[in-house]
Amino acid sequence: MSNASGDMRTLWYDDNAQQLKIIDQTQLPHQLLIMDIDTLEQACDAIVQMRVRGAPLIGITAAFGVYLALKKDPDTLASACNTLAKTRPTAVNLQWALTRLAEGLVSVPPAQRAEAALEMAKTLLAEDAAACSAIGDAGLALLEKLLAVKQARADDAVLNVLTHCNAGWLATGAWGTALAPIYKAHQAGLPVHVWVDETRPRNQGASLTAWELARSGVPHTLIVDNAGGHLMQHGMVDICLVGSDRTTASGDVCNKIGTYLKALAAFDNRVPFYVALPTSTIDFELSDGVREIPIEERASTEVSHVAGLDASGTACRVAIAPPDTTFSNYGFDVTPARLVSGLITEKGIFPATPQGLLDIKAWL
Repeated sequence: MSNASGDMRTLWYDDNAQQLKIIDQTQLPHQLLIMDIDTLEQACDAIVQMRVRGAPLIGITAAFGVYLALKKDPDTLASACNTLAKTRPTAVNLQWALTRLAEGLVSVPPAQRAEAALEMAKTLLAEDAAACSAIGDAGLALLEKLLAVKQARADDAVLNVLTHCNAGWLATGAWGTALAPIYKAHQAGLPVHVWVDETRPRNQGASLTAWELARSGVPHTLIVDNAGGHLMQHGMVDICLVGSDRTTASGDVCNKIGTYLKALAAFDNRVPFYVALPTSTIDFELSDGVREIPIEERASTEVSHVAGLDASGTACRVAIAPPDTTFSNYGFDVTPARLVSGLITEKGIFPATPQGLLDIKAWL
């Protein structure tokens, strides 16, 4: 970790201690807790419990999980990949990373697999950091154009960005996806302000995005999830920027639950709605996101209870609904391509269309 957004890490390998270290995101924003991950089982638990989260970071964690398994037993490549693949179903980066390691290690002699897996995991981490920086550069150019139009009407104009969930450096190798252009804009001196959706039920906006932006000095305001449409109706949002857990070959985008409603409000109010993602998040095998993307359903306690600090500053969980209530907790929804203004990738900005996705694929 450091004071520059591009250098901040939520996961890193300590070569001296020979340990994988992570920021336990379930403890933020009230406690910055560094955890050691030493086994495959701990890596799986970190993914399932969302101690690490965000599509790119899930894939990177899984890669290090394969290394940890092979370090203990070099003959467990297939079983380790199978175990990790079952941790979370929606983010495609998980299977993408596991496939890359499985294919890259299958011909490596067992005695050398652990070392090779560690180097591959480090490579994935570095590649994602570079991709997110490039996403930031591409998105910065877009924000500069939008700001120029606004400043032509008022010299003191501020660019207002609305984001949903957390798509910053906590979710990636560095910089983030949707937050990368914002960090780049802030560092370039652009007057930018972020509307931060709280993102119920886990409140990743309130606990993670707001925490990130505060550390970087980016002006921001936390809002309830249902306020976005109101802000757009009153001209208080210039652009929506969100991340993606899986994007299809037709341009449909799967992201944190509630993203679809923001896209509908943006479309109705003619607010640009852009999705920032590394190309590793694209699933070229799927076309119809609504019907084909598996949507994770999580524990009811995430809806029935809220975590926070009490008046004495002690961390606690409190119930907010009657105990005999039935709960539903879908983790993601799908925004159809027709509602997406464009896809911001490390290769540039592309339309969310089949041809746009083919153009991205041509770069790979």
